[in-house]
Amino acid sequence: SAIIGALVTLSIIALVLSLVRVEDVTLPPTVKYGMVFDAGSSHTSLFVYQWDSDKENDTGVVSQTLSCDVQGQGISSYANNPPEAGNSLRECLDKALQVIPAEKQRNVPAYLGATAGMRLLREQNSSATEQVLAEVAKTMQEYPVAFKGARILTGEEEGAYGWITINYLLDSFTKYSPKAHAWLRPEAANIFGALDLGGASTQITFMPEGSVLSQNEASELTLYGYSYKIYAHSYLCYGQDEMLKRLAKELIVSFPSTQVQHPCYPKGYKETVSLSSLRASPCTDGSDPRLALGDSAVTLEGRGNASACLAALRSLCNFSACGQSQDCAFHGVPQPPLRGQFIAFAGFYYTFNFLNLTRQQSLSEVNTTIFSFCRRNWTELVQSFPKDLKYLHTYCSVAFYILTLLLDGYKFNEHTWSNIHFSRQAANTDIGWTLGFMLNLTNMIPAEALQQVKGHQPGLWAGAISFLVLAIVAGLVAAFLHCFWKTK
Repeated sequence: SAIIGALVTLSIIALVLSLVRVEDVTLPPTVKYGMVFDAGSSHTSLFVYQWDSDKENDTGVVSQTLSCDVQGQGISSYANNPPEAGNSLRECLDKALQVIPAEKQRNVPAYLGATAGMRLLREQNSSATEQVLAEVAKTMQEYPVAFKGARILTGEEEGAYGWITINYLLDSFTKYSPKAHAWLRPEAANIFGALDLGGASTQITFMPEGSVLSQNEASELTLYGYSYKIYAHSYLCYGQDEMLKRLAKELIVSFPSTQVQHPCYPKGYKETVSLSSLRASPCTDGSDPRLALGDSAVTLEGRGNASACLAALRSLCNFSACGQSQDCAFHGVPQPPLRGQFIAFAGFYYTFNFLNLTRQQSLSEVNTTIFSFCRRNWTELVQSFPKDLKYLHTYCSVAFYILTLLLDGYKFNEHTWSNIHFSRQAANTDIGWTLGFMLNLTNMIPAEALQQVKGHQPGLWAGAISFLVLAIVAGLVAAFLHCFWKTK
């Protein structure tokens, strides 16, 4: 009887285990990290990104983990002391290693992308440029990350990656649908254009209607399984810092004197400029015979003349080169007709945000606000904005320059003005080219194969164990009772 009871018990256990379905259990994807240095003309910033190894159509779903501003000026300012360019990055690299798990650090791809400041230095001193990049690479290779290179981006790459960043953050490429439980692609009409104003260059990027005018201006990108053909153009020497230098140079050569009136600077403000500093940049054409030789200094005296300021800024751009062509920006550069909504970031945002200007205002209201600000004297401005002294004297110049660039250059008008959104962030992430660069880079990093192991459904497995224990206990009790009654 005992043997029969044990066999019955084992049979029941076998039956239960056979009912427990063995299936593949997919482990959650691991998190990957990447870091990109944005080495701009005026400063450098580090961004750390992360994404799951299980990618959506070969493009990682990337989010920002850390942003760190490097102390000091851009790496191009270290042309006479290249080792300091590398040393300047250490503080931010140390911070990055604090947020990336130690076991993942050696697999983190690390890049440095230099933009217009280094493009200008390369034109002026290619040897110094290579030394600066070499010192940057040397420093980054000392850290436990997978250093992939330090290079200078083209202006068109900078524009294209900024465009990717914007449309990624605004869910223009793909958006998760809770109803469909899937990632879906929105209509192409939701694609935004990008307007970037840096220190040494400015970029415009958008997806035009039909084909672009020139293959030289076309960039083709593949993201989330779809191909996009965009128009991207970068204007070197048309960033806000270089524009201010060019304006100062034109005023000095037009009115040669040790004291020159500056229509854009507020009345009562003075700034001393050395002629050698103007010859240092390719943007100011140091070989111009009108620019006196030597290292003499000139004092720029603010006049707060808004009308003269606007006229002086317009003279920096060659609008006549386009003739009567509507498919042209300035300096004879072809540009397809504008299309859709645009995000204006970097210098566009910071200046208009300071002046409380928005796209909801009419162009007339925007002009009135800028004219009013430009007429305020320096003493009054210092009292009103004591925390903004570093750039306070430049806001009039840059604001009028932005209007000139957007209206006369890129061909926005009173009807399309409201299509421009001035923004610094989207989805709590900084807008710039680095996220787009990282997002595009994930197409080159193979998707990690999902790890699968044999396993049981947790509910059935727990039930089987419980039944197994109860069956063994029941079998032991039956055997004990059998022996007890047999003895009795």
